[in-house]
Amino acid sequence: MDFTPSPSQQMLIATARDFLRKLCPPETAQRLALDPQGFDETLWRRMAELGWPGLLIPGDLGGSDGSLLDVVLLVEEMGRAGLPGPFVTSSVVATSILLAAGATRRLPALAAGERIATLAMVEGGGSFDPRAVALRCAVPGRLSGAKLFVKDAHIATDLLVVMSDGDLLLLPADRRGIARLPLDTLSGEKLFEVTFDAVDVHAEDRLAGGADALAAGLTAGALARTAEMVGAAQRVLDLAVEHARTRVQGGRPIGGHQAIQHACADLVRDVDTSRGLLYVAAWKVSEGAAGAAADVATAKAYAGEACLTVARRGHQIFGAIGYCEEHPLHLLHKRIQAASADFGDATLHLETVASAIGLQ
Repeated sequence: MDFTPSPSQQMLIATARDFLRKLCPPETAQRLALDPQGFDETLWRRMAELGWPGLLIPGDLGGSDGSLLDVVLLVEEMGRAGLPGPFVTSSVVATSILLAAGATRRLPALAAGERIATLAMVEGGGSFDPRAVALRCAVPGRLSGAKLFVKDAHIATDLLVVMSDGDLLLLPADRRGIARLPLDTLSGEKLFEVTFDAVDVHAEDRLAGGADALAAGLTAGALARTAEMVGAAQRVLDLAVEHARTRVQGGRPIGGHQAIQHACADLVRDVDTSRGLLYVAAWKVSEGAAGAAADVATAKAYAGEACLTVARRGHQIFGAIGYCEEHPLHLLHKRIQAASADFGDATLHLETVASAIGLQ
């Protein structure tokens, strides 16, 4: 299997890396992680000018006619830079759900970056398993209840609310009765508890094909977060190798010691294997190949553990400086930790793999 990006994908990668190097250096990512808003509107507008929010959206709706594999390559670069913001939740997950549901009325505004949508799914148990959702509402009717860990809800204009019976509701975030309460996080990501107090729900708020549309969004989200982990782990690897070459101790670079060489080799193995599994899964989903769900689950479960191992080993290679907040390693580690749990942790995805091979 040839993983070489096409010429257009190579241009996308090069453009993204140069753009993020200039506009989202480590100090910017660190500042936004500490900022309660955590969102740079100017940076988001510049991304919209490049067509990134509309990458998955068809051209006749204002998008770029890209594929999920294109998105994976782009998000990998975002993970490498530690870019904060709503790209994954809005431009990948919500967009995939709306496309699968045939709900096109919001897509031109999402493609232009004028609207931001987020998924409200997780409840008290913290699980991304649709069977764990308990929130119910008759449509039309009134919705009461709460969702947890809703990403970027403070800047979202639209909420995709998952119901227990497979229904999906698309609600404007400013509808009467909706409140957003910030949650504390280690990663710097902006997560919220969203509460619904007798919120009016109309027939037109319900999306068609709820369960299938949700599955498409969860698949896209799992792949995007895996790509984010791979990009961050690659950055840890690059930093560690550079440090091993330049940090002199006892009269020679620490990379001259076999223990450090073996540690760096382990980083390469974990990053490259995670990337290979990710690309296979993204390609299969893009092509509609049979059994793609198991490949997505394999990639997410493996990367969730392997990339965390890369981050932890990176701290060991760097020593004391790797534990300082002035160094970018801590932010990369936190982002990998957060991404490993988002859209299903290793336990949930390994259950999918087990089912795919006939284990109960």
